This record gives sequence, C-alpha cells and structure tokens, in this order.
Amino acid sequence: MLNKAPKLKSTIKMKAKGNVNVRPASEAMIELITLLFLSNLAEEAKANAFEEKSATIRAHHVKAVSKKMLKKARG
Repeated sequence: MLNKAPKLKSTIKMKAKGNVNVRPASEAMIELITLLFLSNLAEEAKANAFEEKSATIRAHHVKAVSKKMLKKARG
C-alpha cells in the first residue's frame, strides 16, 4: 500500500492540450478531486460486491459502477 498519493503533475502535463501551465494550488486541487472520486468509486464498488455476496471487489464490480459514477461526476 502506498504511503502517499502519487503526484499527478506529469500526467496532467502529458494530457494537457497545448501549452497549459498548471499552478501548484490547482495541481493540489486536481489531486484531491481525483482521490475523492476514486474513494467514492471504491465505496460504490464495495457496495455492489456486497449486494452480489462477494467477499472481494472484482473488475466487473468497478466497471458496473464506473458508468454511473462518471455520469454523476459530469454534473
């Protein structure tokens, strides 16, 4: 298990279209939002696995929940 969340700075710069500069405060906010989304996704997948009476969270549990979570995240 990781002690700290991995830095997203390189990922953000690679995925940024054009020459976009990301300030450190914005970078931290993006990291926090990403971690919040991932924790919500994990909790929903856990609930889905519990409904199917499974002891472990599998890939199909995450896939089943991801579409619903992405729609919710878009607003």
